[in-house]
Amino acid sequence: MSKFPVYYEHIHTCKQSGARLGRVHTPHGTFDTPVFMPVGTQATIKGMSPDEVESMGARIILSNTYHLWMRPGNEIVKKAGGLHTFMNWKHSILTDSGGFQVFSL
Repeated sequence: MSKFPVYYEHIHTCKQSGARLGRVHTPHGTFDTPVFMPVGTQATIKGMSPDEVESMGARIILSNTYHLWMRPGNEIVKKAGGLHTFMNWKHSILTDSGGFQVFSL
């Protein structure tokens, strides 16, 4: 156990390739790595409901801070009760900074 709310637990390293198997613990759940992480850039996975995404085994999704800031905006997300409620996703969410979008405009 860690004193940090998010931490990585190393499970195994392959002797031939150096590939690692691990587990990430977050306040919204645990997931093994390597992991498939669906992308919901603007708070939604296109063409799938949150239940469908969960049923395929996803326990973390990726979103983009810049896109969320632009639309719908932080006030709407806040009024919805936060990002998890807004996205209707009970598991972990990773948001990138949106730095690429900011500096490529």
